[in-house]
Amino acid sequence: MFRSPGPIAVEIGPLTIRWYGILMAFAMGLGLLLAYREARRRDADPDELLKTAELALVGGLIGARLYYVAFSWEYYSHFPQKIIAVWEGGLAIHGGILGGLLLGGAYTWRKRLPLALYLDIVAPSLALGQAIGRWGNYFNEEAFGRPTDLPWKLFISPPHRPLPYLRDEFFHPTFLYESLWNLGVFGLLVLVLRQRLERSAGALFLAYVGLYSAGRFWVEGLRTDSLMLGPLRVAQLVSLLGLVVALVGIPLLLRRSRRP
Repeated sequence: MFRSPGPIAVEIGPLTIRWYGILMAFAMGLGLLLAYREARRRDADPDELLKTAELALVGGLIGARLYYVAFSWEYYSHFPQKIIAVWEGGLAIHGGILGGLLLGGAYTWRKRLPLALYLDIVAPSLALGQAIGRWGNYFNEEAFGRPTDLPWKLFISPPHRPLPYLRDEFFHPTFLYESLWNLGVFGLLVLVLRQRLERSAGALFLAYVGLYSAGRFWVEGLRTDSLMLGPLRVAQLVSLLGLVVALVGIPLLLRRSRRP
C-alpha cells in the first residue's frame, strides 16, 4: 500500500519547499546532463544543445501549464490567482512537448541547427524525466486512478478524493504505472533503439513519442481526473495521434536513410 507523506519537503518560517518542485528540478538537471553527454558522443555541439534544451524547458513549462489551464478553465476562471501556482501540480506533458518544440524549434531554425538530431539526443532524457516527475503526483495526491483493492493500492485522503468516490479510500497508483512505463521506455531507447536508429535523424524521438503514447493511452483510461473534450479524454486522443505519427514517420525516416 502507498500513502503520501504530504506535498511539503521542508518548511522553515515563510520558506516552503515542495516535493513537486524538488523532483521537477532533479528531473530537468539529470535530463540536461544526459543530453550533454549524448551530444558529445554524437559529435554535436553540446553548448548549443544545452541552449536549445534550456529554451525548450522554458517553453515546455509554459506550454504544460497553459495546456492544463485551458482544459480546466471551468475551475481557473473562478480562481485565476491559481493559474501560476505550478508548485501545486497541474502540468500536462502533451502541452509541455508542444511548447518545448515551438520554442526550442524556433531557436534551432534561427541558428540553423540540426533539430532532428537534437530531438533524438533529448528523447531518452524526456522519458527519464517523466519517470521521475510522476512521483510529484504521489506527494500531491493527484493523477490517481479508479478505486482498487490491489496490494499496491494508493491511499488518498478525503480532501483529495473526487466527489463520486468520497467513501473509497484506495485507488490505482497511476503515477506509479506511468513512472515505471517511462522508465522502461528510457531503457528501450538507450539500450535497444539508439544505435539501431542512429542513422535516421528524428526516428529515435518518434520512437519515444510512440512508446510513451501507447503507455499513456492505457494509463489514462484508469484515471479519475482526465482533461476532457466533451465525452473524450484529451490525453487519449493525443496519444492516438502520437502513435499514428510514430508508426508512419519511423518507416519513412528509415527508408530515407537507406537511399544511396
